[in-house]
Amino acid sequence: MVKSLKNIISVVLISGALFGTSASAQQLTKLTLRLDQQGVPASPMLYGLMTEEINYAYDGGIYAELIRNRSFKDNYKNPDHWTLIKSDADSSEIALDNKHPVNEALTISLRLHQKADGKHTALANDGFWGIPVLPSTLYKGSFYAMTDNSSAGPVTVSIESTDGKTIFATADVSGLAGSWKKFTFKFFTTASAVPTAATRFVIRPPGKGNYWFTLVSLFPPTYVNTANGNRRDIMQLLAAMHPEFLRLPGGNYLEGGMFSTRYNWKKTLGPIDHRPGHQGTWGYRSSDGMGLLEYLEWCEDLKMEPLLAVFAGYTLNHDYVEAGPLLQPYVEEALEEIEYVTGDTSTTYGRERARDGHPAPFPLHYVEVGNEDGFDMSGSYNGRFAQFFDAIRAKYPDLKIISTMGGKDFLGQRFPLTKRIPDVIDEHYYRSAYDMESDAGHYDNYDRSGPRIFVGEWATREGKPTPNFNSALGDAAWMTGMERNSDLVVMSCSAPLFVNVNPGGMQWESDLIGYNTLTSYGSPSYYAQQMFSNYRGNEVVSIVGEGIPIKLQVLSHKDSLNKVVPKTYPSLFYVATRDTKNGRLYIKVVNAGSSAREVAIDLNRVTFVNSKGKIVMMQADKPEDTNTITEPKKIFPVVSTYTGFKRSFSYNFPKYSISILQIDTK
Repeated sequence: MVKSLKNIISVVLISGALFGTSASAQQLTKLTLRLDQQGVPASPMLYGLMTEEINYAYDGGIYAELIRNRSFKDNYKNPDHWTLIKSDADSSEIALDNKHPVNEALTISLRLHQKADGKHTALANDGFWGIPVLPSTLYKGSFYAMTDNSSAGPVTVSIESTDGKTIFATADVSGLAGSWKKFTFKFFTTASAVPTAATRFVIRPPGKGNYWFTLVSLFPPTYVNTANGNRRDIMQLLAAMHPEFLRLPGGNYLEGGMFSTRYNWKKTLGPIDHRPGHQGTWGYRSSDGMGLLEYLEWCEDLKMEPLLAVFAGYTLNHDYVEAGPLLQPYVEEALEEIEYVTGDTSTTYGRERARDGHPAPFPLHYVEVGNEDGFDMSGSYNGRFAQFFDAIRAKYPDLKIISTMGGKDFLGQRFPLTKRIPDVIDEHYYRSAYDMESDAGHYDNYDRSGPRIFVGEWATREGKPTPNFNSALGDAAWMTGMERNSDLVVMSCSAPLFVNVNPGGMQWESDLIGYNTLTSYGSPSYYAQQMFSNYRGNEVVSIVGEGIPIKLQVLSHKDSLNKVVPKTYPSLFYVATRDTKNGRLYIKVVNAGSSAREVAIDLNRVTFVNSKGKIVMMQADKPEDTNTITEPKKIFPVVSTYTGFKRSFSYNFPKYSISILQIDTK
């Protein structure tokens, strides 16, 4: 509890936030920027992306594949998402077949025993909640097939309406024979096609006989036309954030529920017909179409760098391998994975990457050992981390090595490692808006002599399937603290990144970006993070806050967790950075309160201020307001020109708002 005016002022000076916690507090009235002082350097890597297969993030999400259960492994008893189209009088049938493998990866196929002539019998796939139809669009597809009908004519493939009455695109595929062969095709939708997902993908054989199909694939155009690539609209949302890195391949997804279902990067390499896929950690199977190379190409497409997490011998069912000889194969595998990412073509795995289509190595500066290993109550991580640390440091001395022991905060114990000190510690925070705002000064008094901090997962969790504006306010308040301390907090990334908003698509609430089969949108929290990432300098500016005593009422912790309650306390959160090359200032102010706040701003010791600058602001009428798939931009940042900047000026920050003042100075 803050109990004196002296302590309150120190909170303002240290935290860059005014948050009342007693009957006696201050209402901020003035901010003085100490531009005559050299500030601490701001991390250029501060804002990035965290990804994993959850909420249909890859299959059914950013990975552009349109066919669901393309290799028939989602259910070993039934061909989920595949149906047989036939007339009532038709006795044709379908069944899974494991007696005719294509290779070690493609071991299951779908057999159609067609007993009727004509074109009324067909296979249909319902995709990920439909197949997206857009006008004037080229679709490219492929499948493996064979038949015992030696006189079989061409197979017809098409995108049709779910009732079969409308055909949006179609093509014929010829040449089926008595052994497996891969076939490719492409077709266009017309310019007049109306966007819809009330569709299915259909394979229609020509007549009687047995037909086998596997690895049925269909892609729309991908972002920058990358092969086996990503969905354009979602990638455009990510590109607008200008992220610096991608934490891959994710958190729990890396560990797996057990050793047999952990992320095994070697099984994700090569053509998709050599990838067996594996059971994911959130209730559904992963095709592994999003493999290690695809992650790296995702980074390349968005001009960011990978932050590679390596499997460290611990799984979600609390099984683990003790440090020593049994762990060593996983250590060697991690070294090989790093070599795949960074090695030139003279190395074993650099050559493997070149064979996969990318001769040039990728940049890599950070490697994370495991994920949330603070949950390993056996205490084995200490030894496991040391074994990985020694091996990575010996072979790759320039890499920064990240420990995952910070995720539980350990009641103030920074890290329990005694054998090796990591370069960076990964800390995770999932909280209410109240908690984020009340802890915005979390890093103000951290010891600068220890490891740097990576906030590898964090989010304000209010609103579903994507966060509401109250979450955005909590996120923005938290980001002021991270940015102010970005000499210590070198990287951060919100999580989860994605959610498919179709029924059944969500396993975790409050996700940054939502989408359905046709469209996507950014949540208010997405736009808050976009604002903070896009407007920042390379040096943190020291700020002194001043105010007057007031009485205020504060929400209870329980109220904030259980429901959105209008804030009745005055609270401003702020941070400023400047570009030392050109003198441009970025002043970020979050008004999480229910009334507007006028604040005097003093740009101390500058010789020139350009009166014309920029205001970037996002606000909402109510904290529970949000964006949806039908109202994707109900709340989003508005950029405007402002002509009232001076060495000393006042600005009125609206209620429930996030504002950035961009000012040119000398």
